Amino acid sequence: MGHMLEGLLPAVDDFVALRREIHRFPELAFQEHRTSDLVTSKLESWGYTVHRGLAGTGVVGTLVRGTSARRLGLRADMDALPIQEASGRPWASVCTGRMHACGHDGHTTMLLAAAQVLAQSARFDGTLHLIFQPAEEGAGGARRMIEEGLFDLFPCDAVFAMHNMPGVPQGHLWLREGPAMASSDDVTITLTGTGGHGAMPHKAADPVVAAASLVMALQTVVSRNVDPQQAAVVTVGELHAGTANNVIPGTARLELSVRALDRGVRQQLRQRIHALAEAQAESFGGQAQVDWRDGYAVLVNTSAETELARQVARELVGVERVNPQAPALTASEDFAFMLEQRPGSYLLIGNGDGTDGNAAGACMVHNPGYDFNDDNIAIGSAFWVRLAERFLCQPAQVTTSASPR
Repeated sequence: MGHMLEGLLPAVDDFVALRREIHRFPELAFQEHRTSDLVTSKLESWGYTVHRGLAGTGVVGTLVRGTSARRLGLRADMDALPIQEASGRPWASVCTGRMHACGHDGHTTMLLAAAQVLAQSARFDGTLHLIFQPAEEGAGGARRMIEEGLFDLFPCDAVFAMHNMPGVPQGHLWLREGPAMASSDDVTITLTGTGGHGAMPHKAADPVVAAASLVMALQTVVSRNVDPQQAAVVTVGELHAGTANNVIPGTARLELSVRALDRGVRQQLRQRIHALAEAQAESFGGQAQVDWRDGYAVLVNTSAETELARQVARELVGVERVNPQAPALTASEDFAFMLEQRPGSYLLIGNGDGTDGNAAGACMVHNPGYDFNDDNIAIGSAFWVRLAERFLCQPAQVTTSASPR
């Protein structure tokens, strides 16, 4: 992997130990105080100017070299999940009911390892902003950092982020231009009817029957309203109604997860779900109330930045270990909000497919048995170093995309 790793290789074991320390002490959204302190301490020791407090526990480390006006942002997430760990690892979480089940401990460590090399031996000309973000897991830490002035305080010409991917061979890099991850919205539909005795249904307006009919009707939104060449998901994950088998309840409640890979489709889903809920409720003599809670946006990677990342990936790990246009995912990621503000790209690094004997690496994220693959620390950090050097050293060879906004 060339000179990119020469300054890092002697310290890889130290960063593996650091990753495992972070893993042992996971912190939930906006509570990443210990992790934030650790990140700050490391960055300051390497000469970064550190800003704290965006989104509460967010950290931004800035390093300026030369006279170039070019500015690059690299982002890692820091938060854990409310899951009881069952990985059996010696470095497993010591915090009951909390674990790094998505690999954010690894993402933070990869960027810290790169930060050391970039400060001590990398060649670049411009401004580097390393963004350590809290609360990616559903709480929208990226959006809050932006609202509190992230890109006003730390202007970036482009931003990049990386996430591990179980099921993909360790160290392989997957990239994708265009929509890469789905929007994710939460919806509560409350159906109100008229309760009554189970033996006299004709004197009631049964919201349970309306709910059952609505569950089936919602399946037609994707199959009959969305363009077949577009992707969308409408999942009814909860249905609550009644407390006794001989009582018709007055209400029924459905909880939905709604996802799309296109902003127009996202709006179409919203319109159709509202219309179906109201029509189904009315057809059974009741009413519907739809509570739509906007979640994460569609994550869209811009062209020039993705192509730069592809070039760096091929140079680093070889063409055979790079998927230049990987499939889109219907999972969601709040880095999408940063990409609404600035050009950039979000890529995946394989966490393992089990063929290397590392079952925890192949275990899917958000699972009690998951663990980040420490073999990715060297590769992931080397990618960040090479990307920063390329972006900030050779402006004539890099044409950035216009902001998607």
